[in-house]
Amino acid sequence: MTATLHLYNTLTREKEPFVPLRANHVGLYACGPTVYGPIHIGNARPLIVFDVLYRLLKHRFQHVTYVRNITDVDDKIIAQAHDNEEPIQELTERTIEQFHCDLAALKCLRPDVEPRATEHVAEMIRLIETLLRQGVAYEAEGHVLFHVPAMPTYGRLSRRERDDQIAGARVEVAPYKRDPADFVLWKPAAEGEPGWDSPFGFGRPGWHIECSAMSAQYLGVPFDIHAGGVDLIFPHHENEIAQSCCAHGTTELARYWLHNGFVTVEGEKMAKSAGNFVTVAEALEELPGEVFRFWMLGAHYRQPLDYSASALRQARGGLERLYRSLAELDDVEAAANAPPPLEVLEGLADDLNTPRAIAGLHLLAGEANKASRERDRARLKRQLLEGGALLGLLDEPPRAWLQGGAEAEAGEIETLIAERDQARAARDFRRADEIRDVLRARGIILEDGPQGTTWRREG
Repeated sequence: MTATLHLYNTLTREKEPFVPLRANHVGLYACGPTVYGPIHIGNARPLIVFDVLYRLLKHRFQHVTYVRNITDVDDKIIAQAHDNEEPIQELTERTIEQFHCDLAALKCLRPDVEPRATEHVAEMIRLIETLLRQGVAYEAEGHVLFHVPAMPTYGRLSRRERDDQIAGARVEVAPYKRDPADFVLWKPAAEGEPGWDSPFGFGRPGWHIECSAMSAQYLGVPFDIHAGGVDLIFPHHENEIAQSCCAHGTTELARYWLHNGFVTVEGEKMAKSAGNFVTVAEALEELPGEVFRFWMLGAHYRQPLDYSASALRQARGGLERLYRSLAELDDVEAAANAPPPLEVLEGLADDLNTPRAIAGLHLLAGEANKASRERDRARLKRQLLEGGALLGLLDEPPRAWLQGGAEAEAGEIETLIAERDQARAARDFRRADEIRDVLRARGIILEDGPQGTTWRREG
C-alpha cells in the first residue's frame, strides 16, 4: 500500500496529510520568474523541487492543474530594458525563451498553464475594483493601495509582529499612505513606461496583485497548494492572502503553503543583488543539467543548499552510478508490469524527501547489480526507470549519458578499442596499455566485461 502523502504546511508549521479540496483533482500554483535576465541556479531550485511535486501529484491523482506565472511587467524589467537600450518586449521575449531552454535542460516539465502578467491586467483591474468597493483598498495620488489594518489576520503566514512587517516589507515611505504597512495594488506609469487604462488612471499593477488574479483565474479560490521560495513568504505571499481573501470572502487562499530553502554560496544566499550568483546557462557549460538537478534533489527542499564544485562532483558520481547500473541492464527489456518503486514513493510521500527517494534508487541499483535472473533484472530495470521518472532523472540512454557528449569522437574511440582488443589477443600488452593510457588522458575510461569492452566519459 502506498504511504499517505504528507506535506509541511508553512501556514500551520506542521507536516500534514494532503487531502485535495476536490477528489482526484489537485490545483497547484507556483510563483514563476520575473523576466529581466537569465535565471541563476538559486532561482532554479523551486522550479526543480515543485516539478517533483507535480510529477508525484500526477502519479497519485487523476487530474492535476499546475499553474506557474511569468511576471513580464515590473520595475526591474523596465530598468533593464532602459539599460540595454531595447524595447521591453524584446527583452522579455528573449528572456522567456532562455528560461524555457534552461527548464528543458533541467528536465522540468512545462506547467499546464503559464500565464503572463501582461495578458491578465483586465482580471487584476476587476480584482482591485472589488477591493475598493469593499473598503479594504483606497486611491491616493494615482495609486491604489491595500489597507493592511483592514485585514485582522494579516501576518498569520509569516507570523511577524507589526514592526517586523513594516521593516521586512521594505515598504516605500509615502505621505499618501494611511498606514506604513499598506502596499500598492496599482501605480501610475511614468512617461515612456508601459501602462494600461483603468478606472484609477493610466498605470500598471503592483507585483502582488498579479498572482492573486492569475491563481483565481485558473484554479479558483481557495485552491490546494501554493508554492514558492522561502523569501516569498513575506511580503509577497502574505499580501496575496490578504487581497485574495478580502476580494473573494474566504478565510484562505490556499490550503497548503510550501516553501523551499535558499541556495547559498559559502553560507550566503545566492542573489543577483549580491553578485554571487551563477546562471543556469553558465552552469550548463560545465555539467549536464541532470547533474544539477540530482545535486539539488540530494538535499531536502526546505533546507539550505550550499553550492560548491566538490558537491557537484559528488552529485555527478552518484548519478553516474545509477546510469552504470542501467547500462548493465541494456540486454534486458524492462518489465511491462512491475510494482511501483516503494522505496522512492515512500520517500517522496514524506514531504518530498528527495534524499530518501534517491537512496531508494541506489538500493534498486544495488539489487540490479547483483541480480542474475532475467525476470528480476527486467523488474528492477522498470522500477529504476519509474523511480527515476518521478524525480525527473534517468531518462537518457545510459551508454550515451556515460559517454558524456563524446559521440562526435565515438568512431575514433571504437577504432582504438578494436586495436586494443587485437593487441591483447596477440598478447601485445604494452600496446594495449598504451591505448588505454591514451584514452584515459582524454578523459575516456575503458571497462572490460563479459560482453566486451565499453567506454564512458570520466566524471
